[in-house]
Amino acid sequence: MTGTALLFLVLGLGLIGWIAGRARAAAFVRSAKGGPRGTVNSLPYYHGWFVAICAIAPALAFMFIWQSVSPSLVTDMVLSAPAAADLPQDSFARAAVLSEARAIAQGFQATAFQDQSEALVPLYKNALSYYKWLGVAATLLLLFAGGAFAFTRLKPDFRARSKVERVVMFGLLSASLIAILITLGIFASLIFESWRFFSMVSPFEFLFGTDWNPKSVVTPGAYNGYGAIPLFWGTIFIGAIIAMLVAIPLGLMSAIFLTQYASSTVRKWMKPILEILAGVPTVVYGYFAALTVAPAVRDFAVMLGVSNAASDNALAAGIVMGVMIIPLVSSMSDDSIAAVPSAMRDGSLAMGATKSETIKKVLLPAALPGVVGGVLLAVSRAIGETMIVVMAAGYTANLTANPFDTITTVTVQIVALLTGDQDFGSPHTLAAFALGLALFVTTFFLNYVALRVVKKYREAYE
Repeated sequence: MTGTALLFLVLGLGLIGWIAGRARAAAFVRSAKGGPRGTVNSLPYYHGWFVAICAIAPALAFMFIWQSVSPSLVTDMVLSAPAAADLPQDSFARAAVLSEARAIAQGFQATAFQDQSEALVPLYKNALSYYKWLGVAATLLLLFAGGAFAFTRLKPDFRARSKVERVVMFGLLSASLIAILITLGIFASLIFESWRFFSMVSPFEFLFGTDWNPKSVVTPGAYNGYGAIPLFWGTIFIGAIIAMLVAIPLGLMSAIFLTQYASSTVRKWMKPILEILAGVPTVVYGYFAALTVAPAVRDFAVMLGVSNAASDNALAAGIVMGVMIIPLVSSMSDDSIAAVPSAMRDGSLAMGATKSETIKKVLLPAALPGVVGGVLLAVSRAIGETMIVVMAAGYTANLTANPFDTITTVTVQIVALLTGDQDFGSPHTLAAFALGLALFVTTFFLNYVALRVVKKYREAYE
């Protein structure tokens, strides 16, 4: 029995437990012993869920643990056999033989390339079969034991609802903690690797240096080319200036038109078409930027008299990135403006304000928390974008404000530093974690500022 089949069997038996528990609770309502309906503490629905949870939860927990433990038990059983005595003493060679024998036994590989692996295949098949059926038996035993325990506790005065709601609350709390723990884990890993990097490279050089040309071997006390200012500036210039100059006006004006001026028929067609932009893969935007927008921007620069305009330039990447994030600004601004109470708009119009004055002085300030949230989401997306910058702006780190020049960002350099056959302990590779930490801190600061702005205006308009 495969793991998927066992999972469906457990869920099916859990459904049977739910039906049995619900039927038993329904009998309490109908029976004379249970009394009137009002004397039953919880609805039959909750009794059924109590039985199902008590049956399924231990079984699923055991399945998860068994999937992690059983491979080592199988290997130990194979190694304890006399046929495994002739295995190589070298740990790498031994692991290769065992891995090949396991792959053949599981059907992932047809033939063996090593004679010793072929001899261990029957041992692996026996061990896998033994521990598989042992796991199935233990899983079903736990399921029936949990279901029987829960079924015997069902009584008219049993507080099934509180038990089930407690389990649901625990599940919701666990889901919330997972996101927090993942964030803390990411931050801890960045801190640890960045600490290793700054033990080799001066933090002052990294944070204030203006030349990014990293060396694989660093010299203490000398400049090693790890000045990240050009990368920080490129990220801000492309993602937070050019892209936002495109996305914020177009997105906000689109939201105002769709909510205040467009008819229902126009809105019904335009809003989905606009949001299709959010589903286009970034590599498609990258091709569009490299093959269409970048040459047009270069020709425009030449027409303006800029003779050294590059084919890979910051303006092309920023424009296409801004187009990409228009739906983020537009959709959230649209929802926020539409959520403003109609009494505020009607009151402004009743006082003699024009429609445009009502939008500028009433609707937009009241919807500002949502608008700021959309802009923040768009900025985060733009700062983390890589493919468009690679294809339209290039890899060269330049500290320049010329939008027609080649420039790069933090995310592009992270990819470049971690690509290829690199020593993971070298400063050249660890610099990627320092850049990631700087990006993480910047995003955290932007979130904090945005939350303060949202809180201030929410208090003013609630």
